[in-house]
Amino acid sequence: MNIMEVDTVRLDEEKKAVIIIDQTKLPGRIELLELRQAEEIWRAIYLLQVRGAPAIGVCAALGLYVLAEQIQEEDYEGFWFALKKQSDYLNSSRPTAVNLSWALERMEHCLEICHFNGEEDDRAGWLACLHEEALKIYAEDIAVCRRLGEYGMTLIRNGDGILTHCNAGKLAAVRYGTATAPIYVGMEAGNRYRVFCDETRPLLQGARLTAFELQEAGVDTTLICDNMSASVMKQGWVDAVFVGCDRVAANGDMANKIGTSVLAAVARQYGIPLYVVAPTSTIDVHTATGDDIIIEQRPPEEVTEMWYSERMAPERVKVYNPAFDVTDHSLIAGVVTEYGIAGAPYTESFREIFTRKEACGGNPDRQ
Repeated sequence: MNIMEVDTVRLDEEKKAVIIIDQTKLPGRIELLELRQAEEIWRAIYLLQVRGAPAIGVCAALGLYVLAEQIQEEDYEGFWFALKKQSDYLNSSRPTAVNLSWALERMEHCLEICHFNGEEDDRAGWLACLHEEALKIYAEDIAVCRRLGEYGMTLIRNGDGILTHCNAGKLAAVRYGTATAPIYVGMEAGNRYRVFCDETRPLLQGARLTAFELQEAGVDTTLICDNMSASVMKQGWVDAVFVGCDRVAANGDMANKIGTSVLAAVARQYGIPLYVVAPTSTIDVHTATGDDIIIEQRPPEEVTEMWYSERMAPERVKVYNPAFDVTDHSLIAGVVTEYGIAGAPYTESFREIFTRKEACGGNPDRQ
């Protein structure tokens, strides 16, 4: 099985299950999981079996529909409260990725509109609305990531060296990914790039996932440790840095996998542009600055024991293990969205991006 030929997350209509690639097993084994119960979906998101802001959002939307199918209440109030309970539970799995709450809120709103309009206002009608909305979120993710790639590839040239961090690739979305979308779309146009992947401690998403999927796609890929970025930049091997993100604040500050802010500072030192590639669903206009973003704290075992046959840190040592850090907007050369590339001042350019989105009716293909 080639990883590039399998959707990261999808709905199996017959089995009434969400099918995901278990990313904790990569690159050693490609394993598909069937998720049907709320606890299974919650754990899959929390344990990073499915990860990456877009993929989490799609998984949550499809998952909430699967759970809705199991709700037996025939009256709207009972159905609504049962769905809301499941939605709130899934939303508690990871606090930083805005796509999670965005997708769940969109599913809730869809049910409210369905009931308000009074069309097929029964359990079968509510399920039909939720089913349609979940599949719409799934299809939009594919279209949006494709657009991200088309805009992002205008920032690089054939033969350029690109540095990535964590995994904002195909495995972080349904297809294409965010930060890797310019690479994949550029390759479809006949371009070739040299890509350097940060291993991305402590969960090694760059080593296990990005390097794996890029190699599967035939990309010239070089794996480096996180603390080697300055070395490859000084050699002149890097022309641009592309990263994804889990939340962008209204002023352009963004939260991404821990280590991104260090990478941004090093890139600034060497005069290399760092671009954030993110769908508009990741831009949180209600969060003023990066200081307002809640940063998820992960278990200390990820630093002291995971990946080692024996513990590699002294017992009882204190561990600080934030999943993300915040990169200041001043270190970001641009934010690539499906409706264009935003630049400083971000409060103004984001306003223009969302105006363009509204004019297109939320469909990037109508631009």
